Amino acid sequence: MAVTYNFLQNYQKGVLEQLGWLNEEVEVIERINGRAGELQLQRRGDEFEVIYNGVFLMATYNGLSEKAAVSDALKIITNNHAEPIRVLMGGLGVGYSLQEALSWEQVEKVVVAEIEPAVIRWSRDIFGRYNNHALEDIRCEMFCGDFREFLENEQTLNPDDPFGRWDLIMVDTDNGNSWLSLPGNAFFYGPDGLDLMRSCLVPGGITCFWCSRREETFESVLGEKFSEISFHRVMEKTGQEGCYYMAFKTAINNR
Repeated sequence: MAVTYNFLQNYQKGVLEQLGWLNEEVEVIERINGRAGELQLQRRGDEFEVIYNGVFLMATYNGLSEKAAVSDALKIITNNHAEPIRVLMGGLGVGYSLQEALSWEQVEKVVVAEIEPAVIRWSRDIFGRYNNHALEDIRCEMFCGDFREFLENEQTLNPDDPFGRWDLIMVDTDNGNSWLSLPGNAFFYGPDGLDLMRSCLVPGGITCFWCSRREETFESVLGEKFSEISFHRVMEKTGQEGCYYMAFKTAINNR
């Protein structure tokens, strides 16, 4: 916990220094008790931040790495087959990942699982000018509930089907497995969670995990569960790195 706290403090200080906000006053827009904890929406300068259970969760000034993760995965998927693409996302955030997925005409549907109704409301009413009003796209479907519940329901619906139905699964519920927004989210980074997500992918599908830094312990487990993995870094406009893993399910012709 101390390592995570110190990293958080340094990360936030670096962001504020880069944007010239060390002395910028924070305006609290809304503070509510959500389904899984306290959420605070705050404005700093011209940007917004969301704090979840006292932990920095998301901000409108970050998003390049989220978009890159989705874009890189979709480039690979579209090169491998011409069928319409289905995308599943765990975590809505500001809506940048959703925005990127919907910018691809080959994507026929995006389902986003978001546990907090307030985040959905903020993404629609406040973050719309940042995410190009992505929630209004008819291809977008919101599931207001737990991402794990959605994945388990997917498996229950097709228990005997060895192939899932999602081409891309984007996991953006946390800042990495060592910087969780909720303790229960550790499931997504463990063997059982990875097995569950892999089962929901079509052959040749990709699961992406956004994180704030390299996670070597998680990387080791991920490599045991998927046929191939890769790690990527992207520089955000704050000068801080945003990172993501791509994990590939074996294509059917290699099964």
